[in-house]
Amino acid sequence: MARIVHVAWADKVLQQYGRRVLDLNQRFPNVLPRIVNQVGNRAKTQVVRNLTKQTGLPRKTIVKAVGDPTRARPGRLSYEMVTRGGNIRLKYLNAKETEAGVVARPFGKTTLYPGAFMRGGRFPDRKDVAKFDGHAFYRVNRSGTKITFARSGVIIPVEMTSGATRAAFDRIAGPLLQERVDKALGDLLP
Repeated sequence: MARIVHVAWADKVLQQYGRRVLDLNQRFPNVLPRIVNQVGNRAKTQVVRNLTKQTGLPRKTIVKAVGDPTRARPGRLSYEMVTRGGNIRLKYLNAKETEAGVVARPFGKTTLYPGAFMRGGRFPDRKDVAKFDGHAFYRVNRSGTKITFARSGVIIPVEMTSGATRAAFDRIAGPLLQERVDKALGDLLP
């Protein structure tokens, strides 16, 4: 009859690390999404702040355009800010009509759009047109029967991924995430 002898070597240090690794496996998947969301919220604040300066749009317009991000959760470690939109109309950039055209502030700089208009009639007795709803227009034909919206060239998705906004996100998100994850690992594995 054969006997089976089982010999196991157990060191106290290995047992201690085993408990720590087990604890890490149980707690870290719940801690990491929370860290990603905290860093994402900080980065979103910087994105909104810089995008407001960069585009010249009011803060509430930028907040609405960026919307609520898709947040991280266990098994999905990403924080996504999604925006959409096209070429912004002058109405949203503090547009004012002058005799030479419409003056607005795209990209935070005062710009004249010659030939654009926001009101009807002859100067100096121009009247508001309810149908225009504060928008600026260009005439498409000489008679003025066809008009089109005056646009600024500001496109929020493009601006969000370039310039000072992109630099602010990169400056905040990467280093802060690394710092917070390192601290969490240090706390979980003393």
